[in-house]
Amino acid sequence: MSALTQGFLDRWHRRSDVHPSLPLSRVALAVLAVAFLVARTAGLRVPLRAQMVVYLVGMVALNLPHGGYEHFENLRRRRPSFRFRYVGLYLGAIAAFVGLLLAAPVAGLVLALVVAMAKGGLGGLKVLDATSGTEHLRSRPQRYLAAAVRGGAVMLVPIVFWPDTFHAFSSLMVGLVDPGALAPYARHFDVTRVLVGVGYGGALLVHVTLGYLRGGGRSWLVDAGESTLLAGFFAAVPVLVAVGLYFPFWYSARQVARTQTVGTDPVDEEGWDLLGAGDASTVALRAWGVLVAGALATFAVLAVVYWVVPNPLAGGSLLPGAVAFWSIFISIVALPHVVVGSILDDERGIWYVP
Repeated sequence: MSALTQGFLDRWHRRSDVHPSLPLSRVALAVLAVAFLVARTAGLRVPLRAQMVVYLVGMVALNLPHGGYEHFENLRRRRPSFRFRYVGLYLGAIAAFVGLLLAAPVAGLVLALVVAMAKGGLGGLKVLDATSGTEHLRSRPQRYLAAAVRGGAVMLVPIVFWPDTFHAFSSLMVGLVDPGALAPYARHFDVTRVLVGVGYGGALLVHVTLGYLRGGGRSWLVDAGESTLLAGFFAAVPVLVAVGLYFPFWYSARQVARTQTVGTDPVDEEGWDLLGAGDASTVALRAWGVLVAGALATFAVLAVVYWVVPNPLAGGSLLPGAVAFWSIFISIVALPHVVVGSILDDERGIWYVP
């Protein structure tokens, strides 16, 4: 069988092998969007305190463990020297982010927003590569546009449709370091909101149209449908609920689909397996120990960040302060998650696709 024929069969098999978490993720976001639209039409509103609780449960209890799992899978069979460099770069990136936040809190906020968009956009693009395919994305700029549209939905669409909540919690996030630092920029927010809306809407239209012109087909149809769904979800669902549920219900679920679809280890370094050899119970116990160590390290970083920032609860009450602090903290640890765990790790990375 020729290499060309084999490649075609591999791609066809990959696209036909739909992991159940893919349709479930689409259904989850669609149902939430419709439910909130119906509720708003009926004059019902979700109390802000309930929104904050949903955000914290989604981001802390559901999303954080998956981030640890991604690193565990990536580092499990890598050489010790690689692991040490990985952890060193990771901690260095965290320290740099914290330094930027303390020196220029508004710039730190902007970086936090960019990190959230990069994680959703670049990670989502890798899911497409592994599942439905990306044959309609014919150039690197077109791939960057696809990632920008998918990731931009997470933060740019809420600026347009939920400006009051977005601005209020952005102020709290900046207030962890310098309360009132966002005030000089507030008078431009209405103009910024219009520019963001026009820019994102144009990018979405260009992305969908260009994908169709460059090949269309099933891969384009899936990408166009999901990109539109993401934009509609973040427009319809209050931003705290939308972000809190997006990462576990969409990002994490779809990364599981990517992992299961790929299904092979790209680096043959079984001798360096963190879990070693042995019976199933022994391996499971080692895995538990590694994950507990990772969790303790994560919360040690959290404690340091909490101690370093001048106003860890932004000078407010517990629940809004916790949302603001967690939003900044998760962005701080997500920066190396994206940069070190994916962009710099071109041998495998947390979003590996062969």
